[in-house]
Parts: sequence; C-alpha cells; structure tokens
Amino acid sequence: MLRQACVLGVDIGTSSSKGVLVTLDGTIVATATREHDVRRPAPGHVEMDAHVWWDEAAGIIRELLAAPEAGPVQAVGVSGMGPCVLVTDLAGEPRRPAMLYGIDTRATAQIERLTERLGGADAIRERCGSSLSTQAVGPKLAWLAEHEPRAVAGDWRFFQPSTWLGWHLTGAYYLDHHSASQCTPMHDAGAQDWYGPWVGEVAAGLQLPPLVWPGDTIGGVTAAAAAETGLTPGTPVLAGTIDAWSEAISVGAHRIGDLMLMYGTTMFLINTVDKALTSPTLWGTVGALPGTRNLAGGMATSGAITGWLRELFGSPGYPELLALAEQAGPGAHGLLMLPYFAGERTPVADPDARGVLAGLTVAHTRGDLYRAALEATAFGVRHNVAAIEQAGGHVQRIVAVGGGAQGSLWTQIVSDVTGLAQAIPAQTIGAAFGAAFLAAGAVGSPDIDRWNPIVETRTPSPSARADYDELYALYLDLYPATAPVVHALAARERHRATGSA
Repeated sequence: MLRQACVLGVDIGTSSSKGVLVTLDGTIVATATREHDVRRPAPGHVEMDAHVWWDEAAGIIRELLAAPEAGPVQAVGVSGMGPCVLVTDLAGEPRRPAMLYGIDTRATAQIERLTERLGGADAIRERCGSSLSTQAVGPKLAWLAEHEPRAVAGDWRFFQPSTWLGWHLTGAYYLDHHSASQCTPMHDAGAQDWYGPWVGEVAAGLQLPPLVWPGDTIGGVTAAAAAETGLTPGTPVLAGTIDAWSEAISVGAHRIGDLMLMYGTTMFLINTVDKALTSPTLWGTVGALPGTRNLAGGMATSGAITGWLRELFGSPGYPELLALAEQAGPGAHGLLMLPYFAGERTPVADPDARGVLAGLTVAHTRGDLYRAALEATAFGVRHNVAAIEQAGGHVQRIVAVGGGAQGSLWTQIVSDVTGLAQAIPAQTIGAAFGAAFLAAGAVGSPDIDRWNPIVETRTPSPSARADYDELYALYLDLYPATAPVVHALAARERHRATGSA
C-alpha cells in the first residue's frame, strides 16, 4: 500500500510534550505523548530543564515515524508553552533551567521597579500592548540580572520552547513575531520589532533573535538532527509560536470576533480583534498570522486543579469523577471555589492570590468538590470574557480546544456560566495539530475548515442561568473578601521558605 505524504507537528506543553503525524488532507495518522513534571524549587518559581524538551521531541518524532501507516514527512512544525525564559551561551548551551510563563511569579519586585523606571504602566502598554506582569519576559530577565548575574553575563541568547526545537532541528536562531510581542517591554507592538532602548534596560548582552512569522520556513533538518530523529536531512522546518496561539490555528479561531478557549493545565482565551487594543488586566498582542491582533487572557490553573483533586482522591478515573460532579448539580451543594491555586494571571493579575473553597461542610463529597473546581474555572472564564468586552473586544464565536474540551460536562458548565455557545471541532488535540497545519502550508494550501470541521455546538441551558448569575456575583465578592488573609499567608510561606524574618 502506498503511504501518503505527511507533515509532522510537535508541541512542548506544561505537563506533556505531544506530536502528531498528519496527511496533507488533515487526516491524523499517529500521535505520541511524553508526560513530564515542572520543578518548583521555591515559592513562585516554576522551571524545567530545557534538555527534556529536545529529548522528548526527538523521541516523539522517532515514534511517529515508526507508525505502521507513516508516510514520507514533507515538513515539520513546532510550538510550545510560553513565553518562557531560557538563556544560553552563544553555542546554545543552557546556563540554567528555563523559567516558565506567567505561572512563574518570582519577578514581582522587578515588575514594580521596571514599571516605574520605564514611565509607568500606561507608557509601557502604549508601546508594547501589555503592562508588565508575571507573563512578561522582561522582568524575569531583570530578576536573573539581580539574583543570578552569571546567567546573563557576557554575550548570550534567549529561547522559547518552540524556538529551542527549531534550533535543534535546523541550527536557526529566531523568534516569531507573536512570541516577541509577549517579551514586554523589549518589543514595540506598533513597529512589530525589537525596541532597542528597553532591550538595553533588561537584556544587556543579549544577541537578539531575528523575527519571523509563524509558518515561515526557518531552514532544513540538519544531518545531526536527522540522526537523532529519523527525519530526512533537509526536510523543511516551519516557525511555530506559543502553544495557545497554535491551538487557535488548529481550530481556525483566528477570524475577527473569534474567541479560542483552551482547556488544559491552564485555561487560555484569545480574542481576535480588528485593531490593536490594550487593557490594564489583559494582554494585547500581535496575532499568530500577519495582520492580526489579539486580546488574550490566561488563568494560572484549571486542569491543574482537577488533576490535583484526582490525586488527593486516590487517582480514580476521570469518568468516575465527572459522573459524580454531574450528580452534584449546579452550585455543588453550597460550595464556591476561587481557582487561584498558583496565583492568578488575568484579569486579577495577583501572583499572591490563592485558592479558596468556601461553604465546606462534613456533608460534602468528592463529587461536590470536583464540581466546585469545574465551576470555578468557568467563573474565571466569564470574568475574562467580561474584561475582553470591557476593553473593546467582541466575542462572536467561541471555539473550544484542548483535552478538557473532549468531555461534555466541563464545556457545558462553561457555557451555562457564561451564557455563550461553544463550537467543538472534530480534533481538539491542540497545538501540535496547529503546528502540523502550519507545516502543511510549506507544501500546499491547506484549509483548516476541512482539516478540522466543527462537529458539535454546546449551548447554554436557560434553566441554569439564574443560579449561575447569583453564584458569579458571589465569586466576584469572594476574592476581595479573602485577599488580605491569603496575601498574608502567601507572604508568611515565602518568608519561611527563604528564611527571612
């Protein structure tokens, strides 16, 4: 049997790396996954060894190429979580573990000092599209300069997970325009280029990567990379981008008014807008495709909470927990949770926020707690959607993607809480599929609506609206009511961990 030509996509995520082999008409031939853990060496510090990224990617590629129906690979796409901070020497050898995106909250002091030094949050937002936050790259580089100056001494380079894979595959040093737009304050969103004066403020000695667009060819697979992966030398490799934006590409959610909602370890929202918009509580970014702009938000935890609860419960199957949560019904028998288990990114922007479970009694069950966690993430989505619309964005269509979009209960709760319908595509595998789609552009003109058609629509239940409107109002009240206590607890734990008084 003649095997069909394929493209290959690889993505480095927070809890796993994934790969997918796809024919040129969008049919999935094979998938592969490698699970991994992040390191949390101190409160607010979230890191990974970058060597793991390449080792897992190479193993995934070998596994995909060994699939019985694998055809010749015409091009490779890459994506990864971000924005992360991996600093290396000029030969690409890491000087320390990579600092992850907004879930790494160590640089709060640097955010405050940089904001003041660069003329205030408004001035930074006007030039860069976003304020400084735990999501931004610049403050983390400033933290390194202050706490680990050897990491950024002399001349050095800077990588994201996707560009780390691209560099290993081709030897090319680059960064895509979208990822650069999250390197606040180093990137000028209007000019769509590096802004030298502010690069100098946080990244002296950095050899800046040239900027390309996701989908641009960055080079061919080198002989060394071919030996490690089994790919044919010279196979084109396409620039990817940050995983959430690759996920939006994977479901075609890049039209004006689209909102991509990513159900994963964290929850991510990307609204495509018709002009550059900014918000004090969201991220205004360059889009993944030329000419597009986004307003984006991200929750620090979502699936991470359900996974944590499952572990506490003795690791029962997710279908069992979902069935129990469905039995609990709206409101989880009087429970209300704040999902800020790793601080919170948008729209709260509070690295010292913490999870809160209110209303707990001895009568509550595993199903009630699990239901409360699902509802907490849904309230967080509603909070972000409200912030998007307040900033001038407009949500015409929600497209769900990610592992959590595969079941009906979680997506139904989100629709019930927000009052918004969600389109469910045939494939919710996510960023690796988006990377493969970009790769297919190197050898043809793929159509994402054919690759990944919408197969289901989740509509809100009118009977749940009143309950969830009332609970959402209480949810908004719960954070300010508990913030002084959880801030004190966070400070106490930080001081205990660092040995300070």
